[in-house]
Amino acid sequence: MQDTKAISAQVGLIAGIASALLLAGAVAPSYMAMLLIASASLPVLIAGLGWSNLASIIAVVSGTAVIATMSGPLAALSAALTSLGPAAWIAHLSNLARPAEEIGGPEGKLAWYPLSDIVTQICMIVAVVLVILGAVMGYGPELAGELVDSFVQILNEGNQGLTLDAASIEDMKALMRVMLPLVQGATWVGILFGMYYIARGIVSMSGRAKRPREDVPAQLRMPRTSLYTFGIGIVITLLAPAPYDLVGWVIMGSFGAGFVLSGFALMHFMTRGKPWRPIAIWLAYMAVILFTLPLILFLVFGLTATGRLATMTPNQPKS
Repeated sequence: MQDTKAISAQVGLIAGIASALLLAGAVAPSYMAMLLIASASLPVLIAGLGWSNLASIIAVVSGTAVIATMSGPLAALSAALTSLGPAAWIAHLSNLARPAEEIGGPEGKLAWYPLSDIVTQICMIVAVVLVILGAVMGYGPELAGELVDSFVQILNEGNQGLTLDAASIEDMKALMRVMLPLVQGATWVGILFGMYYIARGIVSMSGRAKRPREDVPAQLRMPRTSLYTFGIGIVITLLAPAPYDLVGWVIMGSFGAGFVLSGFALMHFMTRGKPWRPIAIWLAYMAVILFTLPLILFLVFGLTATGRLATMTPNQPKS
């Protein structure tokens, strides 16, 4: 037992340092920096999924400490809230299981924490964290305006003949104010789920996975309760005064991303066995990458297909 705990502690320490180094490598805005930031949760997920909660907790603590030393306490808090902490919690949820008969299932089976609930928790965590960070950083018209002014300045430097009138710039600032929390919520949900999916694959290949590999296209659906949360987000954007309407945009972005993921899973499931499946999937992804607007179609797919399905495996008798 002591050896197991010691190994978990060592794995967690290494994972935490790896996560901190990934974030430290993102020093300048670039595609590589975005990739490094997105990958920061991966070591923590691998530690938690393949070893134990102790490993993921130590990874969070050590990673946060290293980031605080290198970049300061605010950067460490942001990393702990957006990447390291959520990764440890996702790994914990993924490893949860109980006898299936406790939820009305067959005897002798284990029911694992539903994938739909894991995705919902990711959406909820992202929404709460972004609201907290927005309040701490003072997100609002001023910050959105600064971002637009910087963008316009870069645009003018690259194209001297381009001029934007004051009305156009003000419209851009108003749009940025609501689009940034919407896009941030959606993007971060996609990142966390993507890193979880990759970590699950890595741990499964290593033979250390506790949870069996589920049929993602068949099981990835948002639960019905998420419809109400998404609806609440819409109501807040319409009725709440500024700046509280931004909370609604964060909820819409975060939970909307969950429904989009469900829509993609539904597409993969419904096209199974069809001879034209590879072409259809390739065209769908290319359309999303090139035009973005087709995401609305997958959002609708996800909204119309809700459900919860637990993965079942034989219960291993205690030796």
